[in-house]
Amino acid sequence: MTKAPLFTPVLIAGSLVLMIGFAIRASFGVFQIPIGSEFGWPRAEFSMAIAIQNLAWGIGQPLFGALAERFGDRRAIVLGALTYAAGLLLTAFAVTPLQMQLLEVLVGFGVAGMGFGVILAVVGRTAAPEHRSLALGIATAAGSAGQVIGAPAAEILLAYFSWQMVFVIFAAVVLVPLLALPWLRAPEAATRAELEESLGSVLVRAFRDPSYTMIFLGFFSCGYQLAFVTAHFPAFVTEMCAAIDPSGMLAGIGISTTSALGAVSIAVIGLANIVGTVLAGWLGHRFTKKYLLAGIYAARTVIAALFIMLPMTPATVLLFSLSMGLLWLATVPLTSGLVAHIYGLRYMGTLYGIVFLSHQLGSFLGVWLGGRMYDITGDYTMVWWVGVGVGAFSALVHLPIRERPLEARAA
Repeated sequence: MTKAPLFTPVLIAGSLVLMIGFAIRASFGVFQIPIGSEFGWPRAEFSMAIAIQNLAWGIGQPLFGALAERFGDRRAIVLGALTYAAGLLLTAFAVTPLQMQLLEVLVGFGVAGMGFGVILAVVGRTAAPEHRSLALGIATAAGSAGQVIGAPAAEILLAYFSWQMVFVIFAAVVLVPLLALPWLRAPEAATRAELEESLGSVLVRAFRDPSYTMIFLGFFSCGYQLAFVTAHFPAFVTEMCAAIDPSGMLAGIGISTTSALGAVSIAVIGLANIVGTVLAGWLGHRFTKKYLLAGIYAARTVIAALFIMLPMTPATVLLFSLSMGLLWLATVPLTSGLVAHIYGLRYMGTLYGIVFLSHQLGSFLGVWLGGRMYDITGDYTMVWWVGVGVGAFSALVHLPIRERPLEARAA
């Protein structure tokens, strides 16, 4: 009997879509200071734009998941890419905070169309059961690979172009993944019972299940922590980190300013996350997913608490980036795999999209609160400690989840 391959055309094409989409999204924190400086905006204004982008992404995720299930995955991805490009292009012409904030709705919906809810559902349906968890981890890692190149690419481009022109360039780049669409063909992998069940009945069953509620609530802190770091960490490092030794190793490889270190720190997170997400996907097929998730959230909580309590130096920045990166998106293959395992594959895109809305509500709060508290207090300390608290909550809320499929429980 021939063993099913792990790397399929769908997995490779889906990974490309995620990589490009996330490369651009992960770069927005680099624009925090250039845009604020040009217009003299308070930090909260651009933070609100990124927060709205994350909220729109969360709202759009179940909508695009439902569109993909109704009209086809590829059509949903095309719509997402076009919306993404339009949002980036129009953002280049924004001159007021309100314009910037409203246009980020388009960017957020575009990210949703090219994001986890659609792509992971396609990958999950095509992967063999023995490879599903690892395939979801590899696809998630592709998003991290985008993060590795996104922030440094924006930093390099800003050295040669205005921030407006960089957004125009990104608007063109985000359309490149459409070339991979011919390979994104996913056969139906649902069981006969799943095919016969309507979306409405599946949603009712999920909403009545306390485990689904706990998965929803637990994903909140993931969004809070990740979005806050993505949006504010480059500026935080630029302003608060100790100076880089001009004769040290970092300066020797071209990282001579804390601004450059802030951009590189996002890339380090993404690079470490490639390892972390693949490892999480591999572990998810061998161990109980809810315990793995609880452990990840607990570890994040400890790492964040230690970082904010210690003096910030280039070494602690890189150590934090490396350790947090290993846990960064490790929750995604486990959470999406948990949803698929408990509730089936037929409506995985919609069900995971709803759970992801909680993630993006956390993202909205983390980004907005970061900018707001910075304007009020002049630092990010309070926002970090809120992140520590919600991380501890997520670690605890995953423990009571019942991981058996609903049908097995009924039987």
